[in-house]
Amino acid sequence: MTVTIVGHPLVAHKLTLLRDRETSTAGFRRIVREIALLMGYEVTRDLEVEQVPISTPLEPMMAPLLAGKKLCFVSILRAGNGLLDGMLDLVPAARVGHIGLYRDPATLEPVEYYAKLPDGIAERQVIVLDPMLATGHSAAAAVARIKRAGGRRIRMVCLVAAPEGIAAFEAAHPDVEVFTAAVDRGLDEHGYIRPGLGDAGDRLFGTK
Repeated sequence: MTVTIVGHPLVAHKLTLLRDRETSTAGFRRIVREIALLMGYEVTRDLEVEQVPISTPLEPMMAPLLAGKKLCFVSILRAGNGLLDGMLDLVPAARVGHIGLYRDPATLEPVEYYAKLPDGIAERQVIVLDPMLATGHSAAAAVARIKRAGGRRIRMVCLVAAPEGIAAFEAAHPDVEVFTAAVDRGLDEHGYIRPGLGDAGDRLFGTK
């Protein structure tokens, strides 16, 4: 498995703003969307294109367009929706799937309560979205669900990852590349990433 740290200065700057406990809910939501768009450039860098005939105002030409079926973003509810908005700014025609998971507070294991994926997922590049790769269990469960639906080309995007989460995810899905803005120190006794940025879902939606 490959872990790509998107080290662009703008991504690093905006991640610092997200980490700051003084950042408002509105500001947090806006910055997550901005980072998602920037990270989207990296995760889609090698999408296949094909040459098609078009006519400019001056002459005909062959020009590149994305090849094959449209991209698919899969948001892990609920926090994944913060990243989804920015990704759709970049690729508005993409198909969208949702997988609802919550973490059992006692076992830290994921429990699925909802799943809806686009048709033809076996023929699409799938990009899974979740701001935090903490224990890695929710992301691994979501990718397993996508694979059961036929998904084959899958990538994972998060804002912050913990080494424990990366290890668990790699053990479950060594074929899935991870893109993240940072790899933090590790997890605390409650399964939260340290130093992290808090609960991304709560900060996105103003809940506790």
